[in-house]
Amino acid sequence: MAIEKVLVVDDEPIIRKTFEEVLRGKRYGVTAVGTLEDAENLLKKKDAFDLVFLDVRLPDGDGTDLLERLVRMPAAPMVIMMSGFGTIETAVGCMREGAFDYLIKPFSTSQIQMIVKKAESYQQVMKVNRYLAAQVSDSSDLIGESEAMLRLRQMLKKVAPTDATVLIQGENGTGKELVAHEIYHWSGRSQGPYVRVNCAAISETLMESEFFGHERGAFTGATERREGRFELADGGTLLLDEISEIPPKLQAKLLRVLQEREFERVGGTKTIKVDVRVLATTNRDLRQAVALGQFREDLYYRLNVFPLQVPALRERHADILRLAGHFLERFGRQHRGGVSGFTLEANEALIGYDWPGNVRELKNTIERAVILSDGVQPISAELLCLGVIDKHASGWSLGGGGSQPAVLSGGGARPEGAPSVGGLLKVEPLHAMEKLHILQALKHTDGNRAKAAELLQISIRTLRNKLNEYRVDDSQVHED
Repeated sequence: MAIEKVLVVDDEPIIRKTFEEVLRGKRYGVTAVGTLEDAENLLKKKDAFDLVFLDVRLPDGDGTDLLERLVRMPAAPMVIMMSGFGTIETAVGCMREGAFDYLIKPFSTSQIQMIVKKAESYQQVMKVNRYLAAQVSDSSDLIGESEAMLRLRQMLKKVAPTDATVLIQGENGTGKELVAHEIYHWSGRSQGPYVRVNCAAISETLMESEFFGHERGAFTGATERREGRFELADGGTLLLDEISEIPPKLQAKLLRVLQEREFERVGGTKTIKVDVRVLATTNRDLRQAVALGQFREDLYYRLNVFPLQVPALRERHADILRLAGHFLERFGRQHRGGVSGFTLEANEALIGYDWPGNVRELKNTIERAVILSDGVQPISAELLCLGVIDKHASGWSLGGGGSQPAVLSGGGARPEGAPSVGGLLKVEPLHAMEKLHILQALKHTDGNRAKAAELLQISIRTLRNKLNEYRVDDSQVHED
C-alpha cells in the first residue's frame, strides 16, 4: 500500500468525521484538524503524511498558502484541495501550484474512495518508475532456434500465463534474466510493475530493508519511511536474482511472504498485504545447497513450483552465429554506424570456441571486436581475440584464430621457468590459469572454500560463482 497516513484540514466537523469514518474503514491512518495552525503544528513535529485533503477557505487563512509549503517539503505528500466555492479557474490554479486533484463540496463517500484510489495508483506508478529509472535494462530478445532453446521456449509459454512461482536455473551468462523478463512480458501481469532485486549485490544488513522496506527511525540513517521491493512490485512481478545468496535468517521471512503474501516493514508493526508473482534465478544447485544446510528445504520447494533450466551456450551451437549477428548489428550501430559482417575464419572461430562465459562472453567478444574494427571490413578471426596474440618489437598486435591457447611470440625476455617451443613462449588462456589457481588453493586448504577464498582474497560468493563457471565438481569442498 503506497498511501497509509492521511491528513484532513477542514473547519467543518461533519466533513472531518466523514473522512475519518470512510478512510479508517479502509485501514488508513487519519488525522483530522480544523485550522491551518493545527496542521502546521503537526507538520512541525515531522509527522509524515502520504496524502493531505486541504480546504481552500479556513478560519485562520487560505489553504493555498499551506499548499505552497507542502509541495516544497523534501518528502512532499500528495495534496487534494477542497472547496464549496469551486470554479474551474480555482481548480486549475491549485493544480498548477502542485495539487494532485480537486474536490468540489458537497461530495459523496464514493468520491472520497475513488480519489484516494486514484492517488494511490499514481503514487505506486511514480515509485516504480523512480526505481526502474535506476536500473540497467537489456532490450535483447531471447534469441535462438536450437533444440535446447525451442524446448525452453515451449515450457516458458506454458508457465508465463499463470501466476506460478518459477525457479530459473543456469550457469552465469546464460540469460536467466532474459527468460524472467519473457515470462513477465507474456503474463497477465505485463501491465503491472516488473521489479528486480539482485540478492548478491545487497549487504546482509540491508537486505531485509530492501525486500520489505522500513519505517522512519528503524535504524541509523532511516530518516523517512521507505517501501521495499515487494511493495513496489504489488500487482506485478518481482524477480529475485541470485536467490541462493539470501542469508539463512532472511530465508524464513521470505518463506512467509511467499506463502502468506504479507509482511511487516523493518521497525514497523503493521501487516502489509501484497499481490506479487515471484520469479527467482540461481546459478547454484539449490538441492546441493539444501543438503549442505546452506538453504532451507521448505523455501526451496516453495520456489521450485515450476523449474526452468537455461542451457549453456556450448549446448546450443546452432545459435552461436545467430547471436553473434544480433550483437554485431547492435554494437555496429552503437560504435561504428554499422559493420558488414564476419569473415569465414571468424565464423569458424566462433563455432569452435567453448564459450565458458556463455552468452555474456559472446556479447562482450563481439562488442570488443567492433571497437577494434575499422567499421568497413568484416570482423576477422583476429579481432575476436579468441586465439593467438603476437608480440613484436613495436608492441602488441593480434593474430591467429580459433580456440587454441594464447601465444606470445617475438622479442622480449622470456619469464624465468616458462617453456619455450620453437622460439615461441606458450601461455595458457587467462580463464584456464584462474581455474588452476583456484584448484590449487582448494587443494591447499583441503577443500575448505572459506579458507581458499581468504587465500585468494575474494569472497566465498565469488569463489562459488567461479566454481560454477568453470564447472568444477565441488562435492569434495565445504565452507567450514
